[in-house]
Amino acid sequence: MYIYPMNKWLTVPLALTLFSCKSGKEEEPKDFFPVLSYLKSQVAHVDTSLYRIVRITTVGDRNDTAYIRREDFRKEAADFLAIPDITGKKLSRDYKETEIYDESLGSVILSYMPTEEDAEIRRQEVVIEPNQAEGDKVKSIFIDRQVEKGNTMVRKNMLWLVDQRFRIVTITQNEDGTEKVEKLQVVWNDTPSAE
Repeated sequence: MYIYPMNKWLTVPLALTLFSCKSGKEEEPKDFFPVLSYLKSQVAHVDTSLYRIVRITTVGDRNDTAYIRREDFRKEAADFLAIPDITGKKLSRDYKETEIYDESLGSVILSYMPTEEDAEIRRQEVVIEPNQAEGDKVKSIFIDRQVEKGNTMVRKNMLWLVDQRFRIVTITQNEDGTEKVEKLQVVWNDTPSAE
């Protein structure tokens, strides 16, 4: 009995159809830690609290310390609330997550690094203290963000210590190479650090 070979013209369209169905499927967002949502919940908590809020600014060698109203806290935290959300469909594919356990800290560090060199979020890290009895606790969030404004490069190193304070170091580099460094620290449930 003679078996006819499958028609080669039938296999090509079938393979193309299968390939297009597979590649046409939208990529699901990755299951990253929701940094932006978490920061929004922290800000909402302070908005409804009775904490005494202290703002410390440093430009060069000059420090300025002042109390701020609770209503102004959200404005001070605006840089954190304006970060791109890398958990969404659009950006999640541009970042890679690594997870390590740091024995010295007794914590898990979730690190998010971009796959492209020109990404706005250069690095994002979340430090979580595991606790089976009470549940895991987020300790801190670090964000390294870089934005180009005209001929000026602005880099922000932002650290949020959960339920305590945040710090933003802004480095502005002009076209002529000159740099300006400003530090902002806002404390609401902790002792201000002498940095």
